[in-house]
Amino acid sequence: MDFSTVEKNLKARGYTVACFKTASEAVKYLDGQIDQRTVGMGGSMTIDQMGLFEALQSHNTVSWHQKMQQMPEGKTSQEVRAAANASAVYISSVNGLAETGEIINIDGTCNRVSAILYGHEKVYLVIGRNKLAKDYDSALYRARNIASPLNAKRLGVKTPCAAKGDKCYDCNSPERICRCLSVMWEKPMSAEFEVILIDEDLGY
Repeated sequence: MDFSTVEKNLKARGYTVACFKTASEAVKYLDGQIDQRTVGMGGSMTIDQMGLFEALQSHNTVSWHQKMQQMPEGKTSQEVRAAANASAVYISSVNGLAETGEIINIDGTCNRVSAILYGHEKVYLVIGRNKLAKDYDSALYRARNIASPLNAKRLGVKTPCAAKGDKCYDCNSPERICRCLSVMWEKPMSAEFEVILIDEDLGY
């Protein structure tokens, strides 16, 4: 895939951008960039599929609630999320990226959205080609009607989108996972942000 258009638009909005053909190349790059740091990770199938946690944990202090079995004994999921949000470096994927440069995320617990937006020295957003959409409306549609139903189904929650896996029903289920929407029009002023674009389908 030619990332030139989205790369140009992301740079115009203040982001640093790095492009890779494969996830393994991106992992090697990030493993070299991040050393002896506190690192937090947001809920992400992209990160899981890449094996990024395993690569970084050998020489960084990594907090990720998706790997509770590898966290310090006695830590609760809430405590691990809090440590992730207090880390120097934060890594997440996104639910939709417009070629025009807008970055969209939908969250339930909202630790991931809040952590992306504020509190770190540097944030890396790792994005596979399947997250890319032509414009803002298409990226928002993708986040609501593709990413959210697939994540709800994976989590086994009792929502219409999880049962059918086809679209957002804007439900009022107690187990609804899409409770917060964030749109990054420009790079936040609070930190350095680097977008990692990967020419592979990763995550939802």
